[in-house]
Amino acid sequence: MQGTENTKRDIYKKAVLAGALAAAGVVLSVVSIPMGPTRCFPFQHAINVIAGIALGPFWALGAAFVTSLIRNLIGTGSLFAFPGSMFGALFVGFAAKILPSRYKIAAAAAEPIGTGIVGAWVSSLAVAPMIGREVGFAFLSSSFLISSVPGSCIGAALIYCLKKREVLGKQIGAML
Repeated sequence: MQGTENTKRDIYKKAVLAGALAAAGVVLSVVSIPMGPTRCFPFQHAINVIAGIALGPFWALGAAFVTSLIRNLIGTGSLFAFPGSMFGALFVGFAAKILPSRYKIAAAAAEPIGTGIVGAWVSSLAVAPMIGREVGFAFLSSSFLISSVPGSCIGAALIYCLKKREVLGKQIGAML
């Protein structure tokens, strides 16, 4: 019975952290850079790095989805927010899962790959035609990378500082 309690407690902790990160993403969505039909949002990529490393791929994906959904509902995002954030979060989560614990911060490098390559590709093939715009992969990739590269650096720096200062506490710090 003790194993079930710990599993439920871990799920609750991850759900609360994912919700807090999604909320932070929504609150910080006022800081964006318009780039054609997209809105570049570096803080989303920083949050993707934190979520991917702290929570793993699927919780990070869920947090990115919730953030994108709420941003679209309140008008601070576009449909490009979905592939532009979800693939980055997923890639960071998978990279963090396979890296040894002392190198997990390097998973931040996977965010621009997920966002700037895969997210841009999906956006150019699926999202752009849905909204009736012809936006090419090269434009979307450069737009997403302009946001993703600095955002992932911010996320890696925050993870580094939080681990260094042990701000997160032992429970959450152990997830990192």
